[in-house]
Amino acid sequence: MTVNRLVRRRCGRAIAPYLLMAPALVLVAVFLYGVVNGVLQGFGIMPFIGMADFTFEYWAEALTRSDLAASVGFSLYIALVSSVVALAGGIVLSAALCAVRRTRLLALIDVQIPLMCAHILVVLAAVSLFSGSGLVPRILYHLGLVSAPTDFPSVVGDPSGWGILATYVWKEVPFVAFCTVTLMGHVSERFGEAAAAMGASPVRSFLTVTLPLCKGALLKAFLVVFAFAFGAYEVPFLLGPTSPKALPVLAYLEFQNPDIANRCVAMALNGIMAAVTTAAAAAYFAVLRREKRDR
Repeated sequence: MTVNRLVRRRCGRAIAPYLLMAPALVLVAVFLYGVVNGVLQGFGIMPFIGMADFTFEYWAEALTRSDLAASVGFSLYIALVSSVVALAGGIVLSAALCAVRRTRLLALIDVQIPLMCAHILVVLAAVSLFSGSGLVPRILYHLGLVSAPTDFPSVVGDPSGWGILATYVWKEVPFVAFCTVTLMGHVSERFGEAAAAMGASPVRSFLTVTLPLCKGALLKAFLVVFAFAFGAYEVPFLLGPTSPKALPVLAYLEFQNPDIANRCVAMALNGIMAAVTTAAAAAYFAVLRREKRDR
């Protein structure tokens, strides 16, 4: 009996890691199935409606669209500006958190609440505050600062996309700070104090010692924010202008076309978007590999 129990225990220990991995493997399999299926549809392969011939026709149609260049340009503009501003804001927020005594309430307000809020909630808040009939334009109107509430640039549909940028910045500044504050605090304690002992001012110590040593974490955070802002569709869909449309919105609208064969064009547009985000992911792993090599 003891031998059988020992054998069962050893078998259970051997099988346990694979059982724990099973949910993750199922999710990976579903993800890979969706990716492969989408790539095949971009090349015209949709067997469930009788399309089985490999073709570049839909990629050619997507690449020759008259609105593609404007759409890609608008998406790159949103991604780059929001990433740069989020990076700058995250650096300032991280430095401020390292300089002050960080209480639980402060950590909740400056980082955790923005990270926990879904983007759709931030969009609803922005619409309630800054749309043509929102709270801020009405307050400015009653104060006599604008002649009408509609004179305030609306957060919805503005060609500059400032509503999209504001939403991403509010969400991603805490993300950048979350990714860097621990490292920045550790660097400041070890090397910042040494620089201060040698006569460097706090600002010079931060710019010449702390910031360069954190550049890897900052670059990785920048790439994550860029890839997300370029590929996400819900915020540009709700707050973006009618023209140009962000590339994810353009792909989504094509996917919603009643003609199911039009999904091939949508998947080709998704392929263009995936190529840009894959390049960002490759850059991320290149930075990660370089960090491991330099250690």
